[in-house]
Amino acid sequence: MDFEVAEEHRMLKDLVARFVRDELLPLEAGVLAREAEGKGLSLAEADHARLDKISKELGLWGLDAPEDIGGADLPNVAMVGVEEELGKTVTPYTLPPDSPNLRMLRATVNERQRALYLEPYVRGETVSAIGISEPGAGGDPAGMTTHAERVPGKDGDDWVINGRKIWISRAADADFTILMALTDREKRARGGISAFLIDKGTPGFNVLRRIPMVGGAYTYEIALEDCRVEGWKLLGTEGNGFAPMQLRLGTRRIQMAAWSVGMAQRALDMICEYAPQRVTFGVPLSERQAIQWWVAEAATKIHATRLMVYDCAWKLDQGRDVRLEISMIKWFATEMAYEVVDRAMQTFGAMGMTKEMPLQLMSAKLRTMRIYDGPTEVHKWVVARNLLGTRR
Repeated sequence: MDFEVAEEHRMLKDLVARFVRDELLPLEAGVLAREAEGKGLSLAEADHARLDKISKELGLWGLDAPEDIGGADLPNVAMVGVEEELGKTVTPYTLPPDSPNLRMLRATVNERQRALYLEPYVRGETVSAIGISEPGAGGDPAGMTTHAERVPGKDGDDWVINGRKIWISRAADADFTILMALTDREKRARGGISAFLIDKGTPGFNVLRRIPMVGGAYTYEIALEDCRVEGWKLLGTEGNGFAPMQLRLGTRRIQMAAWSVGMAQRALDMICEYAPQRVTFGVPLSERQAIQWWVAEAATKIHATRLMVYDCAWKLDQGRDVRLEISMIKWFATEMAYEVVDRAMQTFGAMGMTKEMPLQLMSAKLRTMRIYDGPTEVHKWVVARNLLGTRR
């Protein structure tokens, strides 16, 4: 077994690490100040434009996008290193395009959709959102009520969609939203869920409210009221939206696990830098057994989690079924990082409670990640159900 990362992937990870150190970390003070003032987790427009310019010049756009439309088509094992480094900062910047929606699009678009949606997305010209969860149902396909009905259109059949979606990031700003709806209420996840591309400004696509989340982020609730979508904007084939949606969710979960490793590593580095300097009752914190054990436990768990994430990514690149491993790393990584960050906050004492430090935003982000894309308890249930089911 070879545990070495390919040299070109290490070099990419190092490049992203320098980008984070030189460009993103210096912006954290401004990000923290705006969040503390209640302005949300945001970047100044000029800073965002500058980061776009620099990251594009460095060749950091479209890393896992198809080569024939300007991407590098990198494997998951390369992207894990990229996401780990990005996880080390609270500066809200994503290298275009966001991988989960990209993976779903490239797996399902036809030629027309490729030209009008995928290619501009890869070039960083558009922003996307995805609507899966519903009020009262979460992401459970058995509880989905949003439905699409086929109606006659100018060029074949169109679709009219009615229902509600919630917890959607970027819904008010996205140029298009990938929306999941029932096209067969009996089959549901077994051939009854379809995906649609809905453009911003489409009549009947109504953003109801912006929902403030912990850590300065926002999500949205939308209502679809006789929202008419042209037939060619059906993404993939009718009734086969569930599998691509799972591909998208799996990609996000691996990404979140890598972010968690990055956040935990930064929190550990902060403890190791601060503990020898802080003297309490005549003894540096670094000589306290409690702190020493926290450091040892954090380093061990980070190492174990990093190996789990790379193993899962490698297996995915080999075309293996990694659904079980994805559930394992999603809950384990987020819970691990939440514990490490919490102990870092405890180590810093009152200073760790301030909004002048990034730890509180890291903690808030991890708190939401323990819920997003499947709560910890659901993923544990998935793992247990799978293992117990094979022993019957």
